[in-house]
Amino acid sequence: MGNRLTQIVTRTGDDGSTGLGNNERVLKSSLRVQTMGDVDELNSNIGLLMCENIQSEEMNLLIKIQHELFNLGGEISIPGYELLKPRAVEELDIALQKYNATLPKLQEFILPAGAKTAALAHVCRTIARRAERSIVALGAQEKINDAPRHYLNRLSDLFFVLSRIFNHQESRSDVYWNSERLKTEGQ
Repeated sequence: MGNRLTQIVTRTGDDGSTGLGNNERVLKSSLRVQTMGDVDELNSNIGLLMCENIQSEEMNLLIKIQHELFNLGGEISIPGYELLKPRAVEELDIALQKYNATLPKLQEFILPAGAKTAALAHVCRTIARRAERSIVALGAQEKINDAPRHYLNRLSDLFFVLSRIFNHQESRSDVYWNSERLKTEGQ
């Protein structure tokens, strides 16, 4: 793994390149760097979500996710390296099963709305989906381990479920899409 930064201003990126964890220099516009940026943006938005009043169980889950996203980002920054373990995906599956069991079945698509925590969770969901698309695109060009792709796929699902949990915890209802199908079925 490359050297850890001891200073923030290095000027080595002034030429439009950046260093990967294996000390290789690549363009900042490369798909690998874009993927790392999407994961970083997701982690930053999780940090923003964590500024809200969140119950300790969900807060601990978000902290764990942030650490796993650092593992995922580190893995992407070092071609051929594995940092994110398949167990991390299994832990998301367990959380999804647990939280889904407490929620009423969906009747229709829901809007990214309700409590502020729910809306922020939806922002995290959409960024996780973008990061997943970046991983898939990178995997089409280079060999990428399965765990990062699987993790981001589950994570976006988990943020959807957490948005519903946060609405429930704040006594807010899911905001259902006013679909034409539901309007005609209700008549």
